[in-house]
Amino acid sequence: MPEDKVTIRNLTYQDIDGVVELQEKSFPSMFEEGSVWKDYHLKSHIDIFPDGQFCAVYKDKIIGSSSSLIVKLESEYEIHTFSQVTGNSLFTTHSPVLGDSLYGADVSVHPSFRRLGLASKFYRKRKDLAIKLNLRRIIAGGRLVNYYKYANKISAEEYVNAILNKKLTDPVLSFQLRNGFRFIKILPNYLKDSTSLNNATFIEWINPYFKK
Repeated sequence: MPEDKVTIRNLTYQDIDGVVELQEKSFPSMFEEGSVWKDYHLKSHIDIFPDGQFCAVYKDKIIGSSSSLIVKLESEYEIHTFSQVTGNSLFTTHSPVLGDSLYGADVSVHPSFRRLGLASKFYRKRKDLAIKLNLRRIIAGGRLVNYYKYANKISAEEYVNAILNKKLTDPVLSFQLRNGFRFIKILPNYLKDSTSLNNATFIEWINPYFKK
């Protein structure tokens, strides 16, 4: 896939069907559990915060997407669920005036186009957006996609510590660490996800260009 043939741009209403299809391909287990975007979710995202929604296009096909919103947590590292922080996935919690954090709600890459740097490009887009909007940080709840393989032996916290100490790798968390994010703590009961046993990692990237 030639890099110059991939376009990353803001999502439009015409892209919604393509992203819904992408979600099914990207997260088959979560699709079965009903934990992926529907068309009305994506329309709400574009209505509320169009600058925070991106997609990757190759030969007129949506091969990746990224969704984000601006939030202000009551405390800096508040325990929360995906539903709480995203307004039941509709982004009605978006707070452009009071918010200080860009919240990464989702990155999806089609299985046939993984390991080609698309996710890193989406992360760069988010960082550029946080810098442009002078937001203090980027935060997210990250999936622990391989935790189910170890859950009968170790806790989610122990699983993360093994990744931090490079004794294990996780496709999502290891990638996030390489992209400059740091692990804060486990978010229990974050999102219905059988691979993570509903756990997520609270991760954070501090904007080095932030000005008070």
